[in-house]
Amino acid sequence: MKKILVLACTLIIVTSISRAQDAPQDAPQKTGFDKSRMFFGGMFGLAFGTYSTAINISPQVGYHFSQMFAAGAGINYAYYNYKYYDAYGNTLLQRDVFSYLGMNVFGRFYPIPYAFIQAQPELNYVWGTQKYYNPDGQIKIPSQFVPSLLLGAGAAIPTGGRGAITISVLYDVIQNAYSPYYRQAIYAFGFNIGF
Repeated sequence: MKKILVLACTLIIVTSISRAQDAPQDAPQKTGFDKSRMFFGGMFGLAFGTYSTAINISPQVGYHFSQMFAAGAGINYAYYNYKYYDAYGNTLLQRDVFSYLGMNVFGRFYPIPYAFIQAQPELNYVWGTQKYYNPDGQIKIPSQFVPSLLLGAGAAIPTGGRGAITISVLYDVIQNAYSPYYRQAIYAFGFNIGF
């Protein structure tokens, strides 16, 4: 009887230990900076036509603080060359050439997965010229800093792994006359690549 009792106690202990090994364990919470939450992205744009040329380079780096909030910063360069012709399209009347160099910070709130609301304050340094051909003349645009506040919404469509294509519509609520976003909505297509 003693041997059966010892055997039963041993089986109970072994069974308890083996079940304890199978119990799910909470993963330790990561604290501090997590490189896997970083992402790199931005936009690159080229447009060429008879009446205009536009080039835009805007890299950004960001960090996902949670599933619902991401923020980051970026730099941007844009070049615009516009030509204005007479009503018949034969005579060049005016050419505007502008360049913008700036920096921005952005915040994205994801109320539902993959859809975000974005705020992006931006400060651009603008310089350029307006040249008139009839009569001849040239006006140098005063070089200046131009603030913008872009507000809007968009989506981050996963491409597999840590990448996503971003689509957004933004609007500059400040509307400075020298802003690169003056009187127009910005339809932006970009990308994010996770580290």
